[in-house]
Amino acid sequence: MDQAGMRATQLWQELIAYNATMAEQLDLNLLRVFDALLQDGSVTSASERLHLSIPATSRALGRLRRAMNDPILVRAGRGMAPTPFAVRTAPRVRALLEEASALISADRELEVGKLQRTFTIRISDGIAATLVTAAVEATAAVAPGVALRFVTEGNESIEALRDGSIDLDIGAGDDTAPDIRTAALYRERLVGIVRADSPLGRHRRPTLVQLSHYPHVSASRRGRARGPLDDALEAEGLQRQVAAVVPTQAVAALLVASSEYVGLVPQRLAEQYGSTLGLRWFPIPADLPEVEVRLLWHARLDADPAQRWLRDTIRDALGGAAHALE
Repeated sequence: MDQAGMRATQLWQELIAYNATMAEQLDLNLLRVFDALLQDGSVTSASERLHLSIPATSRALGRLRRAMNDPILVRAGRGMAPTPFAVRTAPRVRALLEEASALISADRELEVGKLQRTFTIRISDGIAATLVTAAVEATAAVAPGVALRFVTEGNESIEALRDGSIDLDIGAGDDTAPDIRTAALYRERLVGIVRADSPLGRHRRPTLVQLSHYPHVSASRRGRARGPLDDALEAEGLQRQVAAVVPTQAVAALLVASSEYVGLVPQRLAEQYGSTLGLRWFPIPADLPEVEVRLLWHARLDADPAQRWLRDTIRDALGGAAHALE
């Protein structure tokens, strides 16, 4: 072998040795420490979560800093704040840990009563108002160590499912991709709501003409005043006055309860909270599109027994048999 070949071989061996060292530095246990530190933002809290001593957790943070060439956590006032690198890396680490957990536990029987885990679920406010209570009660009844962390819609991108930022997505979006699994939960329709003493509330089925005589409140996170009802009114030569646009359906219901406005909300929301808020609801005399509420998760979580249990629990809590969608 000539000198150039020997040098190339040496460099290759050094690269293999370096990669092996990095792999050893970033083993699963160290990644678990990283995940706990990013969740808690504190060495003390992370040590309690991991059942480690504070010095051991502190040493692990030191190893992480050397292996990742980043401070990971920096002092911020009386606490610690993650670096931008740590924030970007955290979802990937969480996804790796979940995948490893699924691989290890795929063939094991899940002991739900002993499960200690936090699941993050992204959900819209209109759906959350009618689903969260049932989901929390159903999980707490058999798995007291499980916490459900609900986060509101902000960015509906499926990347949050891919990188592990969220475990499940519950909503009415139509995003599909080969690596995203989805199951139907139920179909929902919008109904009209008014204050119980509103003159419009005396009509069991108000007409479109009657609806157009009252000011409306529109619920839109994006600030949109126009929706399917406007198309139906326009087809009849009518239009409505949208007097207010609010970001959530819950706020719309509260506003309607204290005004002469008409609102549109999911029927489940109207049925569950209408009487409590002093509202009356009625069907809209137009062919408004129904909304299909779906459950979405990433394909890598198919084999995770805890994830399967959570999905089944949420579907059962709604009292409907969900069917898988391709």
